Amino acid sequence: MGKITVVLADDHVLMRKGVRKILEMEEDIEVIGEASDGDEAIRVVMDKKPNVLLLDINMPKLNGIEVTKALKNKNIDSKIVILTVYDDREYLLELIKLGISGYILKDIEPHGLIEAVRSASRGETYIQPNLTRALVAEYTRLTQPVSGQGMKKNLTVREKEVIKYIAEGMSNGEISQKLGISDKTVKNHVSSILRKLGLMDRTQVAVFAIKNKLV
Repeated sequence: MGKITVVLADDHVLMRKGVRKILEMEEDIEVIGEASDGDEAIRVVMDKKPNVLLLDINMPKLNGIEVTKALKNKNIDSKIVILTVYDDREYLLELIKLGISGYILKDIEPHGLIEAVRSASRGETYIQPNLTRALVAEYTRLTQPVSGQGMKKNLTVREKEVIKYIAEGMSNGEISQKLGISDKTVKNHVSSILRKLGLMDRTQVAVFAIKNKLV
């Protein structure tokens, strides 16, 4: 299996160099390009076609939202993980709707950064655990309430466990390790949860968990 290819887009050189150094210590990850503004990010991604784009939300020329929209419109398959600071979290709701694969703070621990990249490459969504409640609060404030109360009784004990860990920001891989089950089994549980609750994504599952006191 080939390496996970990554492009870094951030206007701060020191930030890019630091992230690059962390990622390239991993045998399964390779940084194949960098960009210092939004226009350049689009060009580099279209040229290099990385598995994952690590994208700063505050970029010159085009910001992270505009870059994400442009790449989605061009049907680029690269997964996008947003790098952010606490003050940017209100923008993440729009990015969630655009289908980003992760959102992490710039002060994240190295292991979290690496897990975000790996999760995105697997087609999963990575929510940094200490961002989850802030995102859910903003999501709840701006969107229709997600109750799911009528379907709550149909959830199995194991599905409720999975919901709890999703709300805590765990990836499928982390949940599988926590519960001692395979990644495939976790994916099956997530699909069942979404179907039973009539939800669209993991963020809505996190909203449901907090509203229904499952965490």
